[in-house]
Amino acid sequence: MVLRYNVLVLFFLVSFLGNAQVWKTYPYNPTTNPTSEIAFPLDEGRHSSEELEWWYVSGHITTNSDKEYSFMLTYFFRPTSVSIFNFDGFRILNITDESDGTFYQDTKALNYTTLSETGLNIEASIFPSGSEFWRNKKDNGDMSIPFEYEISASSAEVSIAFDLETVKRPLIVGGDGKFNQGASSYTYYYSQTENNVTGSLTLNGLTETITGKAWIDRQYGDFNPFTGEDYEWFSIKLDNGTDLNLWNIFNANREIPNNLNYKILSAYVDENQNTQYTVSDFEIERLEYFFTPDNLKSYSKKWRLTSTSKNIDLLITSNYEASEVNISELSFRFFEGATTVTGTINGASVNGVGFAELLHNYEHPDVSLVEPSEGVYDTTAPITWTLNNPDDGRPIKYDLEYSIDNKATFLPISTGLTNTSYTWDGAALSNGDKVWFKVKAYSIDNTFNSEIVSSSSFDTTLGLAKSVHSNFKVYPNPVKNRFTLSFNQPINNRVMEIISLTGRKVYTEVLSNSLKQDVDINFLSNGIYFLRLNGQGISQTIKLIKE
Repeated sequence: MVLRYNVLVLFFLVSFLGNAQVWKTYPYNPTTNPTSEIAFPLDEGRHSSEELEWWYVSGHITTNSDKEYSFMLTYFFRPTSVSIFNFDGFRILNITDESDGTFYQDTKALNYTTLSETGLNIEASIFPSGSEFWRNKKDNGDMSIPFEYEISASSAEVSIAFDLETVKRPLIVGGDGKFNQGASSYTYYYSQTENNVTGSLTLNGLTETITGKAWIDRQYGDFNPFTGEDYEWFSIKLDNGTDLNLWNIFNANREIPNNLNYKILSAYVDENQNTQYTVSDFEIERLEYFFTPDNLKSYSKKWRLTSTSKNIDLLITSNYEASEVNISELSFRFFEGATTVTGTINGASVNGVGFAELLHNYEHPDVSLVEPSEGVYDTTAPITWTLNNPDDGRPIKYDLEYSIDNKATFLPISTGLTNTSYTWDGAALSNGDKVWFKVKAYSIDNTFNSEIVSSSSFDTTLGLAKSVHSNFKVYPNPVKNRFTLSFNQPINNRVMEIISLTGRKVYTEVLSNSLKQDVDINFLSNGIYFLRLNGQGISQTIKLIKE
């Protein structure tokens, strides 16, 4: 009975393993809904009808001495000319020491000596010297081994010789592998989200054997990251078996429209059931930013990814800030580096690793004060400003302040504002006060910040929020010889008094049935006085300055 039970277990185990690997053959046509635009090995090769194409692999490896590194290797097909030379494209090779962030980066122009259109066989002549390859491994009959590859690439400091074996079905991004991207472009896209890596790494002359995991991305179409819309892209591998490929694309106005052309998340959930999905129902909140050492570029470095429909809540953090790629031949810079991921999916804790590729960069906020204007601040009207360079990836908050001592000190009105207007009752002001306004603008972590101070002062006129009995203006204030009292409606039997700082009345006049009154104070010495209006059961006082 025990023997029979063991035989049954063995039978089901063999059947399960066989079914699990049934996809690992050429040709392989993914079953998707709608029908897949991707087929293997054909779409691993070059697509001569597409103007731009790239082969990308990134991953995390450990050496035999327990050193941990992340790596990225990309071959681009993008014909270009540099000086008198014509090239088919270029190659990027990055290695990061994950113990301290030391970054080894090498970008070289190249010509392809072999670029198969029927499968993955890349052989490249690197400028000014050297040769590299990325191709299918071969069996004893010189036939390609499905989803197994060998890679050889090197720079002055780094050399890699890796074998890769794909152990999960490809993730067909967007559902069928072809979709619109940005305003007017299209792309074909698939990912091989889990690959076992073995081989060797040579760094500064020391060679060690390695093991690890890698992620392969393939894209081809007319979407051009060098001339098109900027994006932030993420690959994520979680310890519950979920793999995520997602990005936001920014349009020319730095906006992220809420549709699949600009927001796309494709997920690999279950290998056994080949469960995959694509949604745009997610948000990326940028929590931290940084500037490159030369202060010419800035990127985000910490994000919160949430999706209500898929119950995702993840925190993504760049491991280091040094991982910027600078392709000087194309005047093109972007960030590419390893990330660490924590959070929950469906309420269960998960951890993981990934990569971030960041083409979108950020600016300090540029703010202009709109109202008040024309020299008068009316407390019934909102103080208004505008953000001249809005960016959906860099939401801004504002602090609003005022000064009545010629900008010597500023006092707070309100902090942490998200709107670009604020109605203040002017509780600390008196009619005729000279007031300056300051708007401070800043990102969530204050990496990006600026402030604007009104170029000149405004004469305060207290609105109904402060005085429901008498709306009037005093101008100019400060005054040299004469000032004007202006009323919104005729007043009757109102007494105007001017009082010195010692409390002595230095001028008195009865006002009646007038909308405007000119007052000559040439006889007064320069200094600070108080102007008081009395009558009909009310009394109101403002500060008056004689210069």
